[in-house]
Amino acid sequence: PHGFNRSLSIQARCVSGRENIGAMRNFLIDTDTASDDAVAIMMALAAPDVRVLGLTTVAGNVGLEQATRNALLTAEICNSDVPVFAGALALKREPELAGRIGRCVVMGGAPNCEGNVTPAAEYNIWVDPEAARAVFRSKVPIEMVGWHVSRGPSVLTDDEIAAVEALGTAKAKFAIESNSRARDAYRVQTGEVGLSLADPTAMAVALDRSVGLSWSRHRVAIESESELTRGMTVVDRLNVNADANNAHVWNAAAGEHEGADILWTLDSGRFKAMLKTALAA
Repeated sequence: PHGFNRSLSIQARCVSGRENIGAMRNFLIDTDTASDDAVAIMMALAAPDVRVLGLTTVAGNVGLEQATRNALLTAEICNSDVPVFAGALALKREPELAGRIGRCVVMGGAPNCEGNVTPAAEYNIWVDPEAARAVFRSKVPIEMVGWHVSRGPSVLTDDEIAAVEALGTAKAKFAIESNSRARDAYRVQTGEVGLSLADPTAMAVALDRSVGLSWSRHRVAIESESELTRGMTVVDRLNVNADANNAHVWNAAAGEHEGADILWTLDSGRFKAMLKTALAA
């Protein structure tokens, strides 16, 4: 089961850290450790200026126990002794934590396209909208990397997949083989050919925000009650909340959060280059 009492971290992948130019950056990676999560974790562990303080696991694509085993396996393949913690009631237990986070990069949501689990909702928000709402209503500085970012030119083509395999490293082999079912599922779901790696696109942004080409800041509400739109990320792109006629309705849904940075387009070429560099080591 999923829900508010299980986790106050989004079941979506969340990477947080403080920017400190010229020094090591501390990352905490919250993950349900599906196959694309594993690739994102490998990217972080390969970054020379990043210290991954820990992996926190939650239920989502797989159950909590399997997610934890997958995280441990990924760390082992990377020859890393990064600690892995099951569960993340962090914000509920320590609300002041939000003020100590410099960035919170979230892979989740569908701000401008169809959902991938319902017509209205992207999976990572849909699977635990109560937790997502708590995070989006907190004072955590959110950078939202939706499902749309991992589609289109960000999808690895068959030739690009072959090029990754040709790297010949254990990490490259693991990355492609572990995502074989995801590759098939993407084709069934969308009719498109290739490998969509949602979490690595978010990790690329966490590692270098300039990989994101176009951003805008908006308040976001998470629907957690409607049967039709449960898990929907409602983005106030036109700032209708500024109209006093609408504010009373919107404030009740969105809370007092000042807004999230929404990524609309990604430098897919740079993303793929970052991916290959990480898997080549």
